[in-house]
Amino acid sequence: MERVLLVDDDPFAREILYLGLMASGYQVHCASNGQEALLILGKMAIDLIILDVEMPHLDGFAFLQARSDNLPVILISATDEEERRIKGFRLGADDFISKPVSVRELVARIDALRRRADITKSQLTEELPLPIKGIDFNPNDFSIEVAERRVSLTQTEFKLLKYLFDRKGEVITKQELQRSVLKKDLGQFDRNLDMHISNTRRKLAKISLPKTIINTVRGQGYSFLC
Repeated sequence: MERVLLVDDDPFAREILYLGLMASGYQVHCASNGQEALLILGKMAIDLIILDVEMPHLDGFAFLQARSDNLPVILISATDEEERRIKGFRLGADDFISKPVSVRELVARIDALRRRADITKSQLTEELPLPIKGIDFNPNDFSIEVAERRVSLTQTEFKLLKYLFDRKGEVITKQELQRSVLKKDLGQFDRNLDMHISNTRRKLAKISLPKTIINTVRGQGYSFLC
């Protein structure tokens, strides 16, 4: 977790955290809103996201819904309310810190996330190796089964996975997936497709399929790794 994306619209607070994290040995990339953060994620590898909730141009909650990655996220917010914390956790955040943020506490929480990630990796069932010989698709309940491991998907997730699987090895553009599966054109800031891909990856991981089986091809789209 050395490469950190710091997302905060407050330049003063962002500068304090930036300098503190850099002094602690982290590589820090900054964004002032969720839209900028999504652009950065599309261009470079990031290990951890520190995300302010209250921002213009795609706030923290909207960003969590729009992203297509599975990176750990620490939310920071000037409002420390139970409902906001719960909403953040339900949208995929891993931790929550109220402002003003102590750099020492932030670094300690990053270290705690790293330890938990290491423990989880050691406890997880070994991922199924690629290539995957076959996936059984059940259109009646939108479930799939691989090597006697079964998981249920939503109808949209099921259709997206089936579309990619039927064209495994090919790079499918976001525009094609949007039109063929979601039945609408892709807007400039439309992250609905990315959200469905992200949710599908999480569910595939539950049956020990590697999240990289749905591969993101930067600037192009997605491919199913066979």
